[in-house]
Order: sequence, then structure tokens, then C-alpha cells
Amino acid sequence: MRFLLSGPTVAEALARPHNGFSALRLALALMVVLSHAASVVTGRFEDEPLVHATGFSLGEHAVNGFFAVSGFLVTMSYDRRGWRDYVLARSLRILPGLIAATLVVGLGLGAAMTRLPLAEYCASPEVWRFVRGTLLSFKSNASLPGVFEDNPLRSPLGTVWTLKYETICYAAVLAVGFFGFLRRRWAVPALAAGLALTLAWLEFTAPTLPKGVETALRMPLIFACGACLYLGRDRIRLGAWPLVGLVLAVLLQPHAPARTLLFVAESYGAIWLAFLPVLARPALDPKADLSYGVYLYGWPVQQSLHALLPSAGALALLAPAILLTLIVAAASWYGIEKPALRLKARAMGRRTLGTIEPAGP
Repeated sequence: MRFLLSGPTVAEALARPHNGFSALRLALALMVVLSHAASVVTGRFEDEPLVHATGFSLGEHAVNGFFAVSGFLVTMSYDRRGWRDYVLARSLRILPGLIAATLVVGLGLGAAMTRLPLAEYCASPEVWRFVRGTLLSFKSNASLPGVFEDNPLRSPLGTVWTLKYETICYAAVLAVGFFGFLRRRWAVPALAAGLALTLAWLEFTAPTLPKGVETALRMPLIFACGACLYLGRDRIRLGAWPLVGLVLAVLLQPHAPARTLLFVAESYGAIWLAFLPVLARPALDPKADLSYGVYLYGWPVQQSLHALLPSAGALALLAPAILLTLIVAAASWYGIEKPALRLKARAMGRRTLGTIEPAGP
């Protein structure tokens, strides 16, 4: 029992000189790429073994971790910066990379992969609908004319849908913080408890709960749990007990409300991992924050490889997909994201980039 409960407080862990947030985010992004290896080839997300064991794919579990980390770090960002710097920081961290990825995929990759003549492709209204839909509503199921027509799934930016929920959560932090509720101990925990109870009740009363409804509750719940861990940093201790919750949740599947337990346990587990001393080492801290680029570009890279090599299996395409995704993510980081962070630092009167700077999943 001592092993489960006798860890440091979150505040004590935050005071350490190093943490594992950057490495954890990169690992989660690569898990999404790994999870999509089979679905890009088959078109069926349910083929993944973890879906049968836990009800969710590896990629969905990774997104859960992303939202927990984001809830923790974004709440900390608002708490330390105030609303003006918070809005600037969130905008310059998310928008430049997303705009660049949308244009690169829509105008660059699409033009290279389309079966249409280049002039016809560029003149097609579908291209501009794709750009507008991605940037204005985070639409991830939009296709491009003549692109990936033989792939089981045609969408070239299939992961950006989570940014919709991320943006909603950002706006919620802004509203809660602006009206002073972050300073009230009960407010955010009450919100998290309300989301958890609502989701548990719905899953108990409606076992066939629509995926969209579950997602609309799951994402904010996990984000709010991450926020609670930051706000309760002086009282909450980091122990290994969430592992027990994870095991119980898996064993109880598909019985409700096991999934709600799973989400709460994963939220705690993600933050616990980020502060685990064996992972919070300078040697494991990536020199470049590639997680956002990997998340954005992993899907279009995998779609392109499958279109070019349709007879190759998922495992054969996985290694080149990861390598190419990391290369493109590095280009995104050094060419787009890092300069945007420098601009943010200058605008906020800081000389150096922060060591913890969350990006959307």
C-alpha cells in the first residue's frame, strides 16, 4: 500500500528541474501513428486488438493521455500568465502548425497525389472547401479531388477532429479563469465530477451510447481531470494506484461505468508518468518538440504510403511511415512552430522558450 500512495505531491514534482512531459507527448503521438497503421490499410478501426480488450484503440488511449496532459499544462499556463498572455500563447502554439499543415496537405500533397490535371485540381472548389473546413471547423473527414481514391479512407487529415474539443477546452479554461473560478477549490473538481457522473449514468442506462456523445463527454472529462491535478497540486500525491484503476477498468469491460473509471485513471496515470523519475531525465527530453507535427502529419504520410504501395501490409509500411513523419514533423517544428514560439516569447517579453509548452493532440 505504501508503494501505491507514498509519492510526492504534484507541487513537489513540479519543483524538480526536469519532467517527462515532452517525451510523453512524443510517445503518445507515435502511439497514434502506430494505431493507424492497420486502419489506413483496412479502413476498419475496430481491427486493433486493444479495441476488443478495452473498448478503445491504442490511438484513442493516446488521445486520452494527450487531453490529460493538456488539461494540466494549459491550466498551469493560464494560472501563471493571465488571460491575455494565455490567449496569445494558445493561438501561437496551435494555429501556425495547423494552418501550415492544411496548406501543405491541401495544396502540396494533394496536388502531387491527385489523378486530376494540376490546373483542374487547383481550380476545384473541393480543395478550398477542404482548407476552409479544416481551419474553421476542424473537419477531418473531408476529401480532396482525385486524392486517395483507392484508399479505404480518403480523408487526408484524419486526426484534426480532436482539435475541436481541444479548442472548446481552451475556451472553457479562459472562461473559468476570467471569472475567477480557478481560484475556488470546488469549481473545477465539481465540473469534473459532473462530467464523470453524467457519462457513467449514460453508459449505465444506455449501453449503446453513440460514439459522438461519449466523445463529447470523454474529452472534456479527461481535460478537467488534468486541470484538477494541477489545481490540487499542493494536496494530491503521485502514487502508482491508478494502475489498479486501469486494471479494474479493463477487467470490468464492458460493464458500465467501467469506461468512466478508465478515463479518470488514465488522466491520473498520464500525469504520474510525466513526473516519474525514471522518465523525467534530461537525456530523455527531446531537443525538438515534434509531438504536434507527428500528430498532424502522421495520417497524411500513412495515407500517401498506402496509396503508393497498395499491396504492402500495415507492418511493412509502419517503419517508413514513422521515419517520414518524424522528418516532416521536424520541418514543421523548425520551420513553423519554433519561430512562432519565438514570436510569442518576444510578444510576452521573454527571452527564452518555456520548457513546458503544450500543443494540441
